[in-house]
Amino acid sequence: MNNKKLLMLVEIAIFAGLGVVLDKLSFALWAQGGSISFVMLPILIIAVRWGMLAGITTGFLIGGLQMLFGAYILHWAQALLDYVVAFSVVGLAGVFRKQILQAANEVNKKSIVRYIVLGIVLGGLLRYAAHSLAGVVFFSEYAGDQNVWVYTLIYNGSYMIPAIILTAIAGSLLFTAAPRLLKTK
Repeated sequence: MNNKKLLMLVEIAIFAGLGVVLDKLSFALWAQGGSISFVMLPILIIAVRWGMLAGITTGFLIGGLQMLFGAYILHWAQALLDYVVAFSVVGLAGVFRKQILQAANEVNKKSIVRYIVLGIVLGGLLRYAAHSLAGVVFFSEYAGDQNVWVYTLIYNGSYMIPAIILTAIAGSLLFTAAPRLLKTK
């Protein structure tokens, strides 16, 4: 195994652990789950540094670790949607890696911010969709007489939209303040 691949694997492991810690240091909104945290930030960092597959792997590990450390699981399919799929898709933010690296080479901070925001919005909205689908299928009894789709979109949106915005801001500040983080050695 070459040194660069080993470095990537070590970073994935470290950032997956960091993601779990950041998720525990969160602002919980609801008793039934859902909180505002920076859990997506380590996934974004790895996706930008190493690419989409590394970001997806980091999200997969974070979801798996969350299940090991006390996730609320009703059914195996709900566990897959709420943990494995929801965090893995955040790694799709790496689809903008090439544009971010090009903007960094051109020292174009506006473009770096634009593509970081697009990446985290893409990954965050896909995570939001996974949580919402799990909500419709497995937590419909909480909707009462309301439309279950409207209920779950509002419920999950109440923490996902702020989390997406905060992660986009943090990622933009991080990569524009320290563009050397974009370089893998």
